[in-house]
Amino acid sequence: MSVAAMAAPKWQVTETLGIEWNVSEADLPHADHIEMTGEKMSTVLFWDIDAQGAMTLDRSLIYPLLRTIPNVTSSAFRCYSAVYVPDLLNIDGMRLKDEKVTKVTIDGTFAYESTFSLGKDYRATKKVYPGTIALKMTSFPSTTKAAYIERYTITNVTRDQLVVMVPEYCQKHVALPEKGVQGSYVLETSIAGSGSRILRKGESLEFDVLFRAYPQSGCADALVPAEEQAARETFIRGDMDSNLILQTPDKTIDAMFRFAKIRASESIFKTKRGYMHAPGGTAFYAAVWCNDQGEYTAPLCPFIGYETGNEAAMNCVDLFGTYMKPDYSDIPSSIISEGDKTWNGAGDRGDAAMLVYGAARYALASGSRAEVERLWPEIQWCLEFCNRKLTADGVVASDSDELEDRFPSGDANLCTSSLYYDALLSSAYLNDAMGGAKSLSKKYRSQAAALREAIEKYFGANVQGYDTYRYYDGNDILRSWICIPLTVGIMDRAEQTLEALFCPKLWSPQGCLTAQGSKVYWDRTTLYGLRGAYAAGATEEATEKLHFYSDLRLLGDHVPYAIEAWPEGGQAHLAGESALYCRIITEGLFGIRPTGLDSFELLPRLPEDWPSMALRHVRAFGSDFDIEVSRDGSKFHVKVSVAGKPVYDKKVSEGTTCRVRL
Repeated sequence: MSVAAMAAPKWQVTETLGIEWNVSEADLPHADHIEMTGEKMSTVLFWDIDAQGAMTLDRSLIYPLLRTIPNVTSSAFRCYSAVYVPDLLNIDGMRLKDEKVTKVTIDGTFAYESTFSLGKDYRATKKVYPGTIALKMTSFPSTTKAAYIERYTITNVTRDQLVVMVPEYCQKHVALPEKGVQGSYVLETSIAGSGSRILRKGESLEFDVLFRAYPQSGCADALVPAEEQAARETFIRGDMDSNLILQTPDKTIDAMFRFAKIRASESIFKTKRGYMHAPGGTAFYAAVWCNDQGEYTAPLCPFIGYETGNEAAMNCVDLFGTYMKPDYSDIPSSIISEGDKTWNGAGDRGDAAMLVYGAARYALASGSRAEVERLWPEIQWCLEFCNRKLTADGVVASDSDELEDRFPSGDANLCTSSLYYDALLSSAYLNDAMGGAKSLSKKYRSQAAALREAIEKYFGANVQGYDTYRYYDGNDILRSWICIPLTVGIMDRAEQTLEALFCPKLWSPQGCLTAQGSKVYWDRTTLYGLRGAYAAGATEEATEKLHFYSDLRLLGDHVPYAIEAWPEGGQAHLAGESALYCRIITEGLFGIRPTGLDSFELLPRLPEDWPSMALRHVRAFGSDFDIEVSRDGSKFHVKVSVAGKPVYDKKVSEGTTCRVRL
């Protein structure tokens, strides 16, 4: 499906690169859900506007640090709340009725605006009294407390005056004590700002609804709603909007990139074992995975420069490091329950390759010798583990892959070997940067060269008429993970691989299908595929599809983030997928490849109809720098600046790799 063939989107990008929907009856009914996260809780907000224009909110409230029994991956205390707040109000002795939602806005918070009339709603008569009431609700999680907050503003639009009564309200749900690791847990829903007030025409009042959870032996976190909103705004406007800023002629891609930064960075929990980045999606919290956190997210963190994200990336590798034994037995696939337990239900998924791929890239981009020294033993352990897993054919054996036997992966798969290949190269760069023995760097590069040959011999194949890759021995249909070699710089079969990836057998109206003949799609394969397409120089096709995908996810029927999968997971807004979206830009569109603690390669792919593009306040390599790429006749003008002073300023031919040292 081309971009032109898509229906006009409901949503529009705002000046702040948020999105808003001016609701019209033609678009109703409409329902969607969005996840928002803080250090101690996550909310999946299911919102539904019916055909008459009334809003329903169903809140899935998850508190991952309140563990339930049995204490497994998904065992976080959770409750649903469908309280309809307007029904709690009493206005001139009447209730609000005939709600019409006029606008919905998502910009790091979820907000909507409505109008109401007044009515007594008696059985004998349903008289409607003149007057219009406006309501605005803004919702968000606390950044540091176990609380979700909805802030309401009521405005008298047309009556001379109204008496508005906001009730004292406190509702508690108490869980069974035998179901909680800490005994009974309490979900407390309360109103802050209750009381009665006369509102003259044009005047407003505010109150807040707080959803807090805590052990029954304790109490709810004290908070001031205005301060909590300010903290959320600081995270959005400060941490996210001040760093790694994308500027292109495509506002949709710029906005999607911004949203992806937010989702990738917010889903971090302050557990008893330190900060743990986690996927989310109502099931995956206070835990780390070798793929979602190690492979997908860690390489991005230094570029954003969000210290909590960097700390979580380091902690992820360190947590897995506690399972790296001298006998080189398998590490677990995930560490769950705040670090108390592990999960390894699919055997070795190539987890060491996933982890070392991300750890080595993170270490380079961190620019920190201290962090490299901390991670180096774990990186070397993973490299040796993979080396010991090499088969007689020279590729890496594993029991499954990151799809955990949902689809066949054989005894050795293309993804695991490709990740190990990239990790060897990154580790050679790391060793050089740290002044290590030249013989070790030579060894890693030699191993990478041998592995690249083995990948070609073992996986290279004609599949369904395309000279691309088989995903495993015996695979005779197209699989979307054939894009992985492109993302690690293996271009031997790039042209035919891209043709296969974007052919009707794999490309669908939702992006890449997981396998030919399947209706299942996982966004991560589309995101890897687009990054690989840019790396291979298919700039125009990659940009068309990137815009199409961004339009779909940001402005379509389910917004505003990349999703996990369908039908699995109900299109959950997992955080790792948003990190992968950002890496389409950093590693694909701009072609950044770390080569040292203060150096990187840059291979920009400027689309034909873009005069320029920029990444500003890139925080990687211990620096704060801008990358600007513009057209200058038939060449690209590439400039990298630190504090406004160029450290690289050249005109280069398209397809030229620029080597930058900060």
